[in-house]
Amino acid sequence: MPLLYILATLLCVTGIAAGQILFKQAALNIQDATDWQAWAFNGALIAALALYGFTTLFWIWILRHVPLHLAYPFMGLAFLIVPLLEHLVFGSPLHLRTFLGGGLILLGVMIAAST
Repeated sequence: MPLLYILATLLCVTGIAAGQILFKQAALNIQDATDWQAWAFNGALIAALALYGFTTLFWIWILRHVPLHLAYPFMGLAFLIVPLLEHLVFGSPLHLRTFLGGGLILLGVMIAAST
């Protein structure tokens, strides 16, 4: 897979992971789940939905140029990126099993993308 498409795919996966962090912040911002205004005017929720919309369009662009069987394994990197971002943004603890699992995912992505 050419470097441009690898970088684009990594950017897309990072955008998806950042969207997860925004969804978490949106959930923390909602004190009363029955209050429609808490949902409608939740800046983090609006940003997460916008980011997901953009990354979906970007993903479609990537799939125009890269076979799905090569691009999709990169989505597994979100299992490593999300906990790292959660740690940086919310101070959540990181565990060894997160890095071990992430390492296995990275190995799988490298194997899948090495055709």
